[in-house]
Amino acid sequence: MRILLGAALTAVVLSGCGAPAAPVTAEPSPTEIPSQLALPAHPTGQVWRALALVPADAEVVTLTDFDTIRARFGVPEMTSDDLMADRSAFWERVRSDAVVLTDGLLAADHSRFWLDHGFTEDDVDWEVRFTGPEGAGYVVAFRPGLPMARVEGALVEKALAGVTVMADQHLLVKGVAREGDAVWASDPALPDLTDSGAESAYLRRGCVPVRTALGEDATAEDQATLVGELDPRNLGDLPAFSVSFADGLATARFGAERADLVERVAITRAWPVIRSAPGFTDGFRPEVLDDPSTGRIGLRPKAPYAAAAVTLDDLLPFAICNSVEPVEEPTGL
Repeated sequence: MRILLGAALTAVVLSGCGAPAAPVTAEPSPTEIPSQLALPAHPTGQVWRALALVPADAEVVTLTDFDTIRARFGVPEMTSDDLMADRSAFWERVRSDAVVLTDGLLAADHSRFWLDHGFTEDDVDWEVRFTGPEGAGYVVAFRPGLPMARVEGALVEKALAGVTVMADQHLLVKGVAREGDAVWASDPALPDLTDSGAESAYLRRGCVPVRTALGEDATAEDQATLVGELDPRNLGDLPAFSVSFADGLATARFGAERADLVERVAITRAWPVIRSAPGFTDGFRPEVLDDPSTGRIGLRPKAPYAAAAVTLDDLLPFAICNSVEPVEEPTGL
C-alpha cells in the first residue's frame, strides 16, 4: 500500500503543475524568440510571453497570474466593476489559498487609483517582476476590456513614475529590454523551465549559495554538518531553475536529464533546521518527489504566504551551488 500511495502522490504532484513545455527544435540566436513565447500585438492572457520583454541579464523573474487564480476560485470575469464585498472576499481567499509572488503593483494605492482613474488591481490579469544589473522592472497586463486611456491618465501618479504604456497590448512596463536586445524568452534553456498552467512562478539564473539557502542565522557548524552528510560539491552546475505553483502544489524545474537530481532531493530531505530563523521547512512539507527524466521535483507548500517567502528569500536547498564558502562566525567585538 505504501508503494501505491507513493506512486499516486508522485503522479499528483509532478503532473498537477503541468508538464514542461516542448523544447524548441532549433537553438535560437541570442535575440531570436520562439513563437510560443513571442509577445503578440494584442492583449494576451499568457503570462510567460512577458519574458519577451525581460532583459536577458535579469537575475530573478517572478510571474503571478491573477487571472488563472480567479478562474480556479470561480470568478474568471471579476473586475473593479464588481461589488466591493465580492472583490474583498476574493483577495482574502488569495491570501489563504494561493501562492502569489507579489501583492500587486496597484494594491497599496487601491482607493486612489479607483477614485481618480477608474481602475484597480482587480483589472490586472497578470504581473511579471524582475531584478538585474540595471535594477528592477515589471510588466503588468490589464484585462482586454479596460480602456487604456484610464491607465495613461494615471501616469501622473508617483507610484507609476518612469513607466511606459503599451496600449495595444494593454501593458504597463518599466525597465524592459529595448528592441533588438537579448531577452529571457530567447534563452534556449527556458522551455524546460516553463509551466503554462502555473498560477505563479519564480525563475532564477544560476544556483543559490549554500550559505544563503541555510538562512541568515546558520552557523559554521550547521554548514559543516550538511557537508559532512551530503557534500554539495558533488552536484552538477545549475545554470537556471524555476519553482512554479498551482492549485496547492509546487514544482521545481531544472531542465531535462539532470544527473544530480536524486542527490539534490537527498540534500533537501536532509536539510538542517535552523530554529532561530525561517527556513525551507517553514514553507514546504517534508515530502519531496523527483522525476530525473524531466528534471522536476514535486513539493507541497505548508502555507501560501510561507511558501512564497521561503522561495523569494532563496531558502531552497534543492537549488544550491556545488561550492561551499566558509561561514563567518561573529567575533563578539
